[in-house]
Amino acid sequence: MTLDLTTVLVMTALVVNTSGVLFIVETLLRRDEGAGRIWALGFLAGMLTTLAYTMWSQTDAAWWAVAVGNGAFVAATGCMWLGCRRFNRRRMDWSGGLVAIGVLATAIAVGVEGETGGDWAGALWMFLALIVFAGAGAVECLRGALRESRTAWVLGTVLGIEALYYVSRTTAFVTAGPDAPLFENVFGTIPTAFVTVVLTIVAVVVTSVLRASRAPMRGYRRRSTAVARDGVLDHETFDAALGDLCERAAVRRELVGVIAVRIEDLDQISTAFGSEVARAVTETWRTGVRRHAPSNALVAEDGPTGLCVGVLVDSPAEARRQAGVVYRGLFDDLGKVGGGVIPVVGVGISLSDVVGYDSEALQRVARDTAILAAESVETSVLVGEID
Repeated sequence: MTLDLTTVLVMTALVVNTSGVLFIVETLLRRDEGAGRIWALGFLAGMLTTLAYTMWSQTDAAWWAVAVGNGAFVAATGCMWLGCRRFNRRRMDWSGGLVAIGVLATAIAVGVEGETGGDWAGALWMFLALIVFAGAGAVECLRGALRESRTAWVLGTVLGIEALYYVSRTTAFVTAGPDAPLFENVFGTIPTAFVTVVLTIVAVVVTSVLRASRAPMRGYRRRSTAVARDGVLDHETFDAALGDLCERAAVRRELVGVIAVRIEDLDQISTAFGSEVARAVTETWRTGVRRHAPSNALVAEDGPTGLCVGVLVDSPAEARRQAGVVYRGLFDDLGKVGGGVIPVVGVGISLSDVVGYDSEALQRVARDTAILAAESVETSVLVGEID
């Protein structure tokens, strides 16, 4: 059976638009102000891409639809990368600007060639932008909080496959040309549409799972439950409180410290010793960090395997001392859990005299440093430096 171009594009539009609508509707139903919203913009851009390419397939005069479609395609992939960065709580200013430049450059490249450019006007600009943003997204899935989630590895694989596919497609386009049988049969519009369908289906499932771990349904969690039964704050409340603390401390030039405590091997402990032991380890870890942290400190969740402690300290040495107290007390507490199961614990410290009074940067540096500390064979408590 041979499929014509219009049929394949309509099929692709049906899959992409259905996936995009489902993700966007779920985003509206959730209390999501982070990565989910950026990914939703990506799916919205993907929907615009299919609409533009469908219009292009119907008339040769709609060269402008190629500009819209190419730009939207780059925006969709760029938003996948930006969503990953937002999930890892990294800075968005320069990366967002880079995506905007890539989108504009891709669309302008088509406009410069105009009608004389044909179906492949500005294609190289689009290919290169897709390689950069998809590759960057795949790398981001192996960093920060995403690295701890096996679901994120699947998203990284999707973006990695997209990057490799467009590397191959670009190579064939440059060496053989768009009219060569090799390019048409392997990297033409119809084969690419099938690749897009498969990757879109996987991406919408994976991003939905990742977003669900961060954003509860609207109305499900009220403000009164911002503090869990064990006294640990939710991340949203902590983020606001730490931001206010940093703002006030900056005026007096007081030293703000964030201590991130991450626990590893929970999945392995659950598999080897059972879910009851894993639950006991988790409860001991949460209550232990709060017990051994300074009494005036803010203690909050930081993903499924992390806690953050925000506190004012007199000096960097005092911050290291307090982090050491938390680690040693937590180590003793975990040693009392039934079965003598002690997971790998990493403690990272970030200080405002190094990172600045940006609450998100303080948390990011502390989190990344805690991950390094958990992997280190020399010490389990590290002081972070800004990237």
